[in-house]
Amino acid sequence: MSLVDATRSVTNSRRLPPLLAFGLLGGILLVYFALPFVAFLGRTGSVPVVETLLQAGSRTAIRNSLLTAPVATAIATVLGVPLAYVLARETFPGKRLIEALVVLPLVVPPVVGGAMLLSVVGRFTPIGAAAARVGVPVTDSLLGVVLAQTFVAAPFVVITARAGFGAVDERLEQASRSLGYGPIATFRRVSLPLASRAIVAGVVLTFARAIGEFGATMMVAYNPRTMPTRIWVDFIAGGIDAIVPLALALLAVTLVVVVTVQRFAGVPTVVDR
Repeated sequence: MSLVDATRSVTNSRRLPPLLAFGLLGGILLVYFALPFVAFLGRTGSVPVVETLLQAGSRTAIRNSLLTAPVATAIATVLGVPLAYVLARETFPGKRLIEALVVLPLVVPPVVGGAMLLSVVGRFTPIGAAAARVGVPVTDSLLGVVLAQTFVAAPFVVITARAGFGAVDERLEQASRSLGYGPIATFRRVSLPLASRAIVAGVVLTFARAIGEFGATMMVAYNPRTMPTRIWVDFIAGGIDAIVPLALALLAVTLVVVVTVQRFAGVPTVVDR
């Protein structure tokens, strides 16, 4: 054995105990993640999943979720990506306040966020009353669901896209400007493509958060039912077994979206090495 091999062997042996300890600690968390899924999926054998999903109430809830979550995600993306770029590239008075405002919906309990929305668009507020007069009710409507979903989910795309734009070398943008491209063209041709993976990851997280939103939606638009609100109603009426079909449908939708985007858009699971 050469001196280099001996040194490498000693180094690896010294690294093994800490890595083993870290692996054991991480394994406890993984088991904690996995056990609820295993226990919950174990109930599927005794529940008529297909028959329950074909019922009118379940089909309506699935349809409403699949209608509102993409709309909320689109709104969050169209408005959030430009904001993310400004936060990544500019320095201005009040920037820290704006950054805190973006994060607030993530840390405020969703039910409290829904109550805040009601204080702005509730039926007895000026905005809510005006909308109701023209035949566009905000509360207890699909519009209210979209507003609630957007409020709680939009920060994901802003924060993730900002990280993506922050990783783009500003010299590339400066080179584009030196070639005669304006700010918008540089953003579209340089910044946006280079940050696209982070943006797509943010869009996926936003959609998954929107389609699973319950607390704020319950406050703003308890009706019409979405999958999460329907799950709550079924749970109150029939316990855990009653919610298994819709919970599986919700889980399937989010898993399909995440796996599809990871497969075709190259979104890293955690961090690329």
